[in-house]
Parts: sequence; structure tokens; C-alpha cells
Amino acid sequence: MHHRRFVLVLCAALLPVALPAQVSNPDWCRALPRPEYKPLERVTVSDPWFEVYKPAPGVFAIYEPHQAEEVISYLIVGKRRALLFDTGMGISDIRKVTAELTRLPVVVLNSHTHNDHVGGNWQFDTIYGMDTDFTLRNALGSREDAQAEITPDQICGALPKGFDPKAYVTRPWKITAYVHDGDRFNLGRRVLEVIATPGHTPDAIALIDRSNQLLFTGDTYYPAPIWLYRPETDLDAYAASIRRLAALAPEVKLVLGAHNVPVAQPSVLPRLVTAFAEVRAGRISPTPDSPGKVLYKVDGFSFLMRAPSGDRKP
Repeated sequence: MHHRRFVLVLCAALLPVALPAQVSNPDWCRALPRPEYKPLERVTVSDPWFEVYKPAPGVFAIYEPHQAEEVISYLIVGKRRALLFDTGMGISDIRKVTAELTRLPVVVLNSHTHNDHVGGNWQFDTIYGMDTDFTLRNALGSREDAQAEITPDQICGALPKGFDPKAYVTRPWKITAYVHDGDRFNLGRRVLEVIATPGHTPDAIALIDRSNQLLFTGDTYYPAPIWLYRPETDLDAYAASIRRLAALAPEVKLVLGAHNVPVAQPSVLPRLVTAFAEVRAGRISPTPDSPGKVLYKVDGFSFLMRAPSGDRKP
């Protein structure tokens, strides 16, 4: 899925010498690195397409700052195995990165199956998916969605060396087993629990690591305009899901979303519920966005939603 982020970025600071000469520098990419990354521990990896940070012990945030999604996948490491929560764009080799970060076997679970979160799924043998028709359709892959992610306005700097834009697709993958709300992954001295959070998509989930007080929210919450306009979006389900996550706020000390910045305080969750309720109650005036879409801004949150029917242009 093609997300256009309302973001700024300092590409010069991000551009490694090893990348090819062709350089793209669209307007959105003039303020990276984001200041929120400065206090985080940076982990060196060999692939300059990725930046890796350690927001919590045994957790690696694998960030793709050269593409407008600024997608973040999480490698969560236990004593016996590791779980990769999302596999990013598939523009470069995320499996190689995970092999540099851990020698343990790695299983994949997706926060949802929009293309920017499943691009590297095909590289892994064990992939868990939610039991929905939406998941099954997306497991077939997509050329159109992938191609929309690499237009010049979507790339900050250069694409990886050897990358063939014409051949870029979201490759199909096989679901090893289905997961459901409440399922647990025991990684060895670390247990991750699946929380179904439908709304953004029918197969959206969050993960909670209760012992370490960490909540991974996928695209249900991240600090940029939250996309709630797609045909698969269910606003009632989204409202219920964010209420469910907000109820967990007292149990967690860190919220880790899937775009832009990997860390937020738990207090963001009850505020998200209130902000979205204000929008749905009609108390917030939207601003026009691209055709058929409007942006609601309230209390530091942004929601990109379908324009009310009277506002739609033919």
C-alpha cells in the first residue's frame, strides 16, 4: 500500500557513500534524521538502506528512512528464537540484516499485510498470519502497490546498489500457520501475546510483551497521519481497537509503532482514543487532502480519512 507521509528529512546526513550515484531528494525528505532517534542506541549493520536502533533490551527497530513510508520492522529476541514483527518494503535484504543481529531462528509475524510491511516475507520459512480473507489475498503479492512506492517522490537519496526498479514487486509468500487474538509466542524467557486490533485493516494486530512492558502497535498507532480511508478500513472496529490498547496503557512503559519514530509514551493511547472520538463526533473541521480524502488534526494526532460524501468531487 502506498502511504504518503507528511514528513521532513535531512537526506545528506543519511546518504552512505556506497549507494549508487542517482539521488532523489523530494521535498518530504529534508529533515532526517528525526531528533527522536538521537537518544536511542544505534546498531551498525552492513546494509546502508536500513538504520537499526535498540529501543529496549533484546528489541531491534529496523528502520527504512530512504523511503517515504519510513517503515519500522521489529526484531524481538528471546533466548531460543526471535520474532520479526513485519518485514518492511522488500527493497533491500532484511533477512541479511536479521542474520547480523541474531543467530537464533527467526519467525515472521505481520502487524497487518499492507505491502510496506510484508516486502521481505518471502525470504523467511516460517510466517504466521491472521486468518482473514484480506491476509490471504495479500499473500499473493502485488506489482502495482510495490511500484507506487519507488516513484521519485517516494525515495530519499538512492535506491540500493543492484536494485532493479522495473522488477520490483511485493513477492508472494506462504502462510505457515494462522494466529488469533490471544495467541502467545514463547521465544524463551520472553512471551509475546497477540492482540487483534482490526480497523486500519481486518488483519491488524498489536503485540504485548507483558514482562518487559512493551506494546508494539503496528499501524493502529504511529506518530504521523494514520491512514483510515482505504476500502478495507472499518472505523467502528478501529475505535474499539484503540480503546482496547488504551486500557493496556497502565501495564506498559513503551509504545512502539510501525512508522517514523519507534518510541512513544503509553499516555499517547488514551489521548488517541479521545482525539478520534472528537473527530467522529464531528467536533473537528477537516482540511482537504488529495482527491476524496481529508485530514483531521487534533491534539497532535492526524487522521487521513475519506471525505464526507458531500465533499467528494466527481
